[in-house]
Amino acid sequence: MLSQGIHGSEVPIGGAVNADPLELAKFSAVAHTWWDLDGQFKPLHRINPLRLGWMTQFVQWPETTVLDVGCGGGILSDAMARKGARVTGADLSANALAVARLHALEAQSPFVDYREISVEALAKELPAHFDIVTCMEMLEHVPDPASVVQACAQLVKPGGWVFFSTLSRTPRTFLTAILAAEYLLKLVPRGTHEYEKLILPSELTRTIRQSGLNFHSSIGLHYNPLSDRFWLASGPSANYMVAAKRPLT
Repeated sequence: MLSQGIHGSEVPIGGAVNADPLELAKFSAVAHTWWDLDGQFKPLHRINPLRLGWMTQFVQWPETTVLDVGCGGGILSDAMARKGARVTGADLSANALAVARLHALEAQSPFVDYREISVEALAKELPAHFDIVTCMEMLEHVPDPASVVQACAQLVKPGGWVFFSTLSRTPRTFLTAILAAEYLLKLVPRGTHEYEKLILPSELTRTIRQSGLNFHSSIGLHYNPLSDRFWLASGPSANYMVAAKRPLT
């Protein structure tokens, strides 16, 4: 059986795990730097409050059950837990999860459980289990992003929210998020993103609707290298976030 992905590639479904071994190895190799505020993941630390603030418009965190898909070292998972949510972080990088668990112990992060499991496997185990599902900066790193979107839709409860963030496949993104950010400014390691794997907002919106979710809204994440400032606003941008909701029926 084959699944048609956002990028048009056919990915076998069954025993195969929806993950690129090279991508896993790339992020596992730098896992020890997840909580270095001036290290390779510094941009994620800086934009984390912006993401959390935007999502807070739609949800109330205390006592909610949240799944953070592709949680990495737990930057967003930790922040949501500190808002009062009961968070499960899921990732396939054992190294990143080890760092996330260690940080949770050292920083006494409340209500966080980290699991080494694919989102598709978790969807079979815990369908309609979570009030909120987040999937940030992951879709552009997997062979079949549509499969991830579908699994997120299955994992959230009816009436629950799903949030995605990714990068748009445009010349603007190539110039700012790849050429400038990776090669000139060195904000992130070289090779972090591959242009052909990036996802247009129209493609993600279509896949969201095909998964049974209702598209609600989107926002762009902007960066000015001269002022070294990030902010959220509508309009064309390299990075963007999307809010979707599972219908009650």
